[in-house]
Amino acid sequence: MKVLKFGGTSVGSVESILSLKAIVEKEAQEQPIIVVVSALGGITDKLIATSVLAQKGDEAWKDEFQAMVERHHKMIDTIITDPCKREQLFNIVDSLFEQLRSIYFGVYLIHDLSKKTQDAIVSYGERLSSNIVATLVQGAKWYDSREFIKTVRKNHKNTLDSELTNRLVRRTFSDLQRISLVPGFISKDRDTDEITNLGRGGSDYTAAIIAAALDADILEIWTDVDGFMTADPRVIKTAYTIKELSYIEAMELCNFGAKVVYPPTIYPVCVKNIPIRVKNTFNPDSEGSIIKQKVANNDKPIKGISSINGTTLITVAGLSMVGVIGVNRRIFTALADNGISVFMVSQASSENSTSIGVRDQDAAEAVEVLNGEFAKEIETGAMFPMHAESGLATIAVVGENMKHVPGIAGKLFGTLGRAGISMIACAQGASQTNISFVVKSEHLRKALNAIHDSFFLSEYKVLNLFVCGVGTVGGQLLEQIHDQYEELKRTKRLKLNVVGIATSKKALFNRDGIDLANYRQLLADAPESNDKKLRDAIIEMNCFNSVFVDCTASKDVAEIYQPLLEHNISVIAANKIAASSSYEKYALLKETALARGVFFRYETNVGAGLPIIGTINDLRNSGDVILKIEAVLSGTLNFIFNELSADVTMSEAVRRAKEQGYSEPDPRIDLSGKDVIRKLVILAREAGYKVEKTDVEKHLFIPDEFFEGNIEEFWKNLPKLDADFETRRKQLDAEGKRWRFVATFDHGKLSVALKEVDSTHPFYNLQGSNNIVALTTERYREYPMLIQGYGAGASVTAAGVFANIMSIANI
Repeated sequence: MKVLKFGGTSVGSVESILSLKAIVEKEAQEQPIIVVVSALGGITDKLIATSVLAQKGDEAWKDEFQAMVERHHKMIDTIITDPCKREQLFNIVDSLFEQLRSIYFGVYLIHDLSKKTQDAIVSYGERLSSNIVATLVQGAKWYDSREFIKTVRKNHKNTLDSELTNRLVRRTFSDLQRISLVPGFISKDRDTDEITNLGRGGSDYTAAIIAAALDADILEIWTDVDGFMTADPRVIKTAYTIKELSYIEAMELCNFGAKVVYPPTIYPVCVKNIPIRVKNTFNPDSEGSIIKQKVANNDKPIKGISSINGTTLITVAGLSMVGVIGVNRRIFTALADNGISVFMVSQASSENSTSIGVRDQDAAEAVEVLNGEFAKEIETGAMFPMHAESGLATIAVVGENMKHVPGIAGKLFGTLGRAGISMIACAQGASQTNISFVVKSEHLRKALNAIHDSFFLSEYKVLNLFVCGVGTVGGQLLEQIHDQYEELKRTKRLKLNVVGIATSKKALFNRDGIDLANYRQLLADAPESNDKKLRDAIIEMNCFNSVFVDCTASKDVAEIYQPLLEHNISVIAANKIAASSSYEKYALLKETALARGVFFRYETNVGAGLPIIGTINDLRNSGDVILKIEAVLSGTLNFIFNELSADVTMSEAVRRAKEQGYSEPDPRIDLSGKDVIRKLVILAREAGYKVEKTDVEKHLFIPDEFFEGNIEEFWKNLPKLDADFETRRKQLDAEGKRWRFVATFDHGKLSVALKEVDSTHPFYNLQGSNNIVALTTERYREYPMLIQGYGAGASVTAAGVFANIMSIANI
């Protein structure tokens, strides 16, 4: 025998109720079944709202009541095709509505709504829906659950009289029909015979009570989701259905906001070891989730994450609490006597404070009750008045497998810390099935995503990227990400989610990811922006695993690195300005990243895609000491000096560098050595030395006056240098030497200069726009380490930025 329960969404529309009919009639072919149904979707709320209107004397209750009548009539007209059955059903339904109208009218007249009357009103939802379903389903027999679900009044609440109810259920269903149809939720007081109910969600409980009393083979809860999810899919797009849960895991998830099953449902069937399967009325072929005593082990330490938004944390504190027996008893007794539920408790080991989590709607009353309970202690100063902090959310990380995996709590705290989320309170039971903690509500989405991703509940690890600059480097980077997107998902289980793209004037954002095949058009239609708006928008989005990627050369964009890092957003910079700015700023950026547990990376600041900075860091981290650095760091200048020949003058070589995209639009930026000086300073700092750009000695090969005036004057005057360079070039060629613009760091001294190198020097055969770096260290003293390759170009620079992104993803 099987018990099936259908929630309000399963009887909320014509489509769903016809699906219910098909499911029930198919199941009944295999075995006898008992079907428990809720009110039509939204009707219970409507019944309550209408009663409040009537109590206030607002005649709008009549319109709301009529709307309910019309909804039920329309449902009957649509789904009941047999005229005879339809007429009989209309008689039953209209009789119930006439009773309900009389109750509402009485409330309207006397402006009073007692608990007894309210319970009677909300019972009509299930009584109406169950009669409709019983008429619709072929061969169904209707039973009145008020006749066998009995409650008793305890501590101001209606609680189930289990012994009497079980006896009545067994008697009622002793001659089991093929299909028995039962309204859920509603019951009667055993002593007064007044209508009561089992609480919101009580239809689940009704089904569980019947299943346990009759030793059913299984209880099926049919709802509008495929089962228990690893997290709320409205918040976490990658959440998926949990195939198997233990009773304990399901109970923990339900108690902390997973509204799949009404929590009291689990206990009756757990005692009888009756499995619960949760299935989707709208997707009946889905396997759903099974809840049972023992579940198969899996390699994931946690099973799922649940949360309660709208949490208030109340702290009971005072020196008189230390070592005093009974304080906590008084706290929880006072709250229980007033019907206030506490879902989390955290107590300091010093015993001078206890924090309790309650729902926002219970907070004011809870504070009043506790201030009253401890009024004498507060008056004498032995205890403080209750402190309530709202605007919070409670998150529960659940899984029985956590007890077998060391370090789960540490990993959880580390994950939240890297995301920049402070934990306000925490509680973990000795069973190690649930770690609960409180955070600010504004961090709920970010916390859930970070935990879901960190504990491999997500199918993919996700990095949320904000890319600033879509010129040559930025454009190439976005193209590379687009080309590699599916391959990284397949081979690395990594999802590079570009959630923001910006230029100097516009910015485009989409938390779910931007279509990179069409981003230029989307960006053209995007709102106006600037660096400050960009900074604020990124921080406000509050995405987990956020990475800001700067592919500009903008000083203003470099200024937003610090606030981004302070908000736990990693920064990857192709922009050299920040790392070569004042040492104080450089050090602060690195210290902030370290303190926040995020990353500040800028490998492409020197040598484009060459692994220069990373290699220096690896050498130092392994205990080596950098003694000397010699490098050709300007692809532009190396191209120019490689182009010089009897047929190519200096001015022509500079022009070719510009035309072929090696130089800046204004080549004077390259010829001035500023770019090389920045790169040298960055390398010296990475080598462990505190240096500034002003520490670099400059020996330039272009006279200072050529850098004055506008660009047109520069191009006009540049040929004046051709003759001198040609004379010197011929002499150099005769000596078997070549020019290289070399950056040097030697035991603390820095310089940039045009040097002559012969054929024995490693820099002699450096081709095209390539870069080369020679590192002399304590370990590589006699034979310096050489790093050589393409040092310029959008494609290799973008690839270097991409490599930085991947290095963060692989941490």
